[in-house]
Amino acid sequence: MDIVTLFPEVALAPLSDSIIQRARAAGIVEVKAHQLRDWSADKHRRVDDSLCGGGHGMLLKPEPLFAAVEELRGTSTRVILMTPQGRPFKQAIAQELAGSEHLVILCGHYEGVDHRVIEALVDDEISIGDYILTNGALAAAVLCDAVIRLLPGALGDERSPVDESFFDPNRLEAPAYTRPIDFRGMTVPEVLISGNHGKIEAWKAAQSLERTTKNRPDLLE
Repeated sequence: MDIVTLFPEVALAPLSDSIIQRARAAGIVEVKAHQLRDWSADKHRRVDDSLCGGGHGMLLKPEPLFAAVEELRGTSTRVILMTPQGRPFKQAIAQELAGSEHLVILCGHYEGVDHRVIEALVDDEISIGDYILTNGALAAAVLCDAVIRLLPGALGDERSPVDESFFDPNRLEAPAYTRPIDFRGMTVPEVLISGNHGKIEAWKAAQSLERTTKNRPDLLE
């Protein structure tokens, strides 16, 4: 994964600890964050300019982004732009990207990027939600985290991704409990300590549907 951003430290910070860092250290994935200004031909390393046609804010110029992608891209590279205008990022997309050999992730900033970048370079525009962030580096870190943990060996337990939320895109996970069985008068549902795996699975399915109906009814539409 190559992340191109004005804020490399921001992009790498969430990927430098815990499961993701262990996956990087084990050689399961290689992640680099590049400073977009390194591809600027301007003596002041400028990468933005005002909008043609008027409007507030600044736009990332095409020259440094074209130069970055042309240097980093290989024969099997998929170029992604993190942008609020992209398609919503979901677990199915993370699973799809986990099968890619090489990702180049472009991070928007200011008012976004010159549209010629999208037309000529970008394979996929992705949004992590309907809200605005200061820059795309945070969004890139979210995407990388979700993808890396799906790579073989990243979690240490090959079964782990199968049991997580959104493995079934139309259902949330059922509630989960651990010991103590009784905590301040709140007890673990009896079925979960019954040892009856058939009843446990049925309970989980019913609870999953109930939780989805309450918290994410849109998934059932």
